[in-house]
Amino acid sequence: MAHVAVIGAGISGLTAAYRLSKAGARVTLFEGGDHTGGVIRTLHEQGCLLETGPDCWAGNKPAGVELVRELGLEAELIGTRQGVRRSFILHKGTLKRLPEGFFLISPMSLGALLKTPILSARGKLRMAYELVCPRKWGGGDESLASFVRRRFGVEALQRIAQPMIAGIYTADPEKLSLKATFPQFIAMEQEHGSVIAALRSKARSGAAGEKIDAKAAGPRYGMFVTLKQGMGTLTGALEAALPPGCLQRNTPVLALHATESAVSLALPDGPVQVDAAVLALPAHKAAGLLSGTDPALAGALSQVEYAGAAVVNFIFERTQISHAMDGIGAVIPAVENRRIVAFSFSSVKFEGRAPEGLAVVRVFMGGGTAPEVAKLPAAELTAVALAELRELIGVKGEPKFAVAAAHTGAMAQYHVGHLERVARIRELAARHARLAICGNAFDGVGIPDCIRGASEAVQSLLSRVQ
Repeated sequence: MAHVAVIGAGISGLTAAYRLSKAGARVTLFEGGDHTGGVIRTLHEQGCLLETGPDCWAGNKPAGVELVRELGLEAELIGTRQGVRRSFILHKGTLKRLPEGFFLISPMSLGALLKTPILSARGKLRMAYELVCPRKWGGGDESLASFVRRRFGVEALQRIAQPMIAGIYTADPEKLSLKATFPQFIAMEQEHGSVIAALRSKARSGAAGEKIDAKAAGPRYGMFVTLKQGMGTLTGALEAALPPGCLQRNTPVLALHATESAVSLALPDGPVQVDAAVLALPAHKAAGLLSGTDPALAGALSQVEYAGAAVVNFIFERTQISHAMDGIGAVIPAVENRRIVAFSFSSVKFEGRAPEGLAVVRVFMGGGTAPEVAKLPAAELTAVALAELRELIGVKGEPKFAVAAAHTGAMAQYHVGHLERVARIRELAARHARLAICGNAFDGVGIPDCIRGASEAVQSLLSRVQ
């Protein structure tokens, strides 16, 4: 029976340890701190459910839902509330509803484009030009900002694409790799000559996986799912499914040395030798552990950049908020010069997040365009977020409760050339039969992506060491 160490107890590490245990391996899961689940944490306060990290995941990616079912939690799955699956964009200081018929960065019809209140007449004309804009030939990567400017214009980038994408990737669109994040838009341009034309075609299509709701507005809110008692239910179930004594909290791995026959770990209490190891860490932390064993691999991992983000949760009396709260939330374009990226009405978005008469609002800050914000003290994060909500949704008085959570260096940035960087990392990592690497730095930043990546890493590792 192989003894495998898993380093890092975020969603990737917990999944890896669970998969290893199910496969019959002896597992030790090392977590440097006291908390498991990484950025996932669910709090309960005054009858409200608060998420200080992600609050849901994309249900159309099967790995997440499949794991939930495997853990016996299927009955806990819920989607966003129907009837409120719409969002707002801040436009010149006023929240404007994103009109029906927009798919992330693009309208699906000229009618949808004409209706939007968030573009000028000139901006609408430039966006309509996308229907006849010449396609770009060649397979090279480009930034999302370059693609949107080229096909839709500067105003569409600033007013629609940048805030919508920041809400997904917490990234700077000037650096974000189109190939690594939205390859479907490349395919639309190449196959149809126009993104708008491609979306119109898909809206009319009845083919499985092709049809797009022509009345949708912004993100596909209907595909997002969570658990009734919060995201912590998933990480808690994974931890509970591990063998007794498997999890070692407050046990940082200080150094690692891999050979052809074993892996040695330096721990605070002394060295430990195992048959293999899974590094389920941010790429820069994995690079630090591997610098002695493989400087080239460590260097490749360190090229994946990260940004910080912060989430502030508020509980208010519903009467303290003048906004109708008739949507899931809002995104804030960087050109508005605000200190927040987005906010969501959590108690509207999902059932069971607050008792009658209370409202839960989550504010997002930092990300690739303002990473320094995530480094602010909790009290300042809370003060900034509250000041913004006072102006944007008419909050009066003080919150009944507030909690800020900063996630520094946690958000992988998929910059231009990301796919090539990942290919190089995997080429170098393949030289180490007893090591596997997983996390949000490679094939997707979402929870299902991390679950799938961890499961695949374990499967590959076991094929080499058993």
